[in-house]
Amino acid sequence: MTMNEKAKKYWNEFWQGKEKPESVKTEQFGFDPDALAKLIIEGKKTATSSAHILYALEKEALPTVGAYRIILNSKETPVAIIKIVDVQVIPMNKVPKAHAIAEGEGDLSYTYWWNGHKEAFTKDLAEFDMAFSEDMLVVCEKFELVDAKTDK
Repeated sequence: MTMNEKAKKYWNEFWQGKEKPESVKTEQFGFDPDALAKLIIEGKKTATSSAHILYALEKEALPTVGAYRIILNSKETPVAIIKIVDVQVIPMNKVPKAHAIAEGEGDLSYTYWWNGHKEAFTKDLAEFDMAFSEDMLVVCEKFELVDAKTDK
C-alpha cells in the first residue's frame, strides 16, 4: 500500500529528533481494519498471519525483523506504528496455539484462528485460481506497538 500524506506526516512527526529508519510500509489489517487496529492499540493483538504464496503472487517482499509498519484504519488514516520482532514461515497445520492467541481475535482459540484464516486464505487464493491447503505455508509475524495516535 502506498503511503498517503497523513501517514507520511505521522511517520515524520513520530521520528522528529530521532534517527529515523530508512523505510516503512503502511498496512490495513484484514477484512475489518478498524477492529484489528483497535486490538493492536489495546495491546491485545501482537501477531498476524498471511499466506506465503501471496507475497510472490503480489510481488511483495516478505516481512523482516526490525521493519516498521504504519497501521491504517478503514479510512486510510494512520492510527499506530508497529515494529516486527519475529517472522516465521510455517505450514498452516503447524502454526502453534500461542500464535493464534497472540493474534488477539475472537475467543482467542486455535479453532477461531484456524476457521478465520482458512476462510480468508480461501478467498484470497481464489482470486488467483488457487485452492486452500491445510499444509500451505503461512508467514507468522510477531510485532510490538511502538506508538498509537491519540487524535483519531
